[in-house]
Amino acid sequence: MIEMQAPQAPCRKAAIFGASGGIGAALVELLAGRGTQVLAGSRSGKAPDMAGVTPFTFDLDDEASIAAAAASWADDPPDLVLVTTGVLTLADGTGPERSFKQLDADVMARVLHLNAIGPALVAKHVLPLLPRDRRSVFAALSARVGSIGDNRIGGWHSYRASKAALNMLVRNFAIELGRTHKQAVVAALHPGTVDTGLSEPFQANVPEGQLQLPARAAQHLLDVIDGLTPEDSGQQFDWKGERIAP
Repeated sequence: MIEMQAPQAPCRKAAIFGASGGIGAALVELLAGRGTQVLAGSRSGKAPDMAGVTPFTFDLDDEASIAAAAASWADDPPDLVLVTTGVLTLADGTGPERSFKQLDADVMARVLHLNAIGPALVAKHVLPLLPRDRRSVFAALSARVGSIGDNRIGGWHSYRASKAALNMLVRNFAIELGRTHKQAVVAALHPGTVDTGLSEPFQANVPEGQLQLPARAAQHLLDVIDGLTPEDSGQQFDWKGERIAP
């Protein structure tokens, strides 16, 4: 559990990669509502029509689009970057495998790309922009099922493996960035089960009271982010602020 710290200085400018998703859109609205300048990224370029929100386009399948977005911020970079993209069921309806007998190389590669490689490419281009003279945060949405130590039932092979890979990348980035950005935080965040398209096919199995609306999940995530310090960098936390085992 994150210990209570003195309030962190609020972020001045945030970039959300995945602003058209349920959690991403809710984060855009909450951040803009508290006076943060928000860069809201999606493939469509659409964003909530709010004061202080500037849309941008990017595609995880097109690294050049990520690089172009980051380059445009070089003179006035964000101090908070959130990657809220992710996939559990592919666009063609292919869902998580329940057995190793269902493994498919193309499916595994696609899930790994969207859940780990894509966020890593975002990090490649935005981490060098983060300010060195004050606190900054880079956070990516992960999942508790990416924890190797917490895995008790197996299954969901590609999804688990992709999130475990993301968690390792977050750890690597935290170590490297910490050498030059002493006040920076790099973290993976588990939002819980949220009422979005990602979880919709599996909501029937969610215990009563554990399904969160996007706005509530976004508020929990911002509360966690606000409490993170450089000592927490490289770790994964759930929406309650509790550290998740690697």
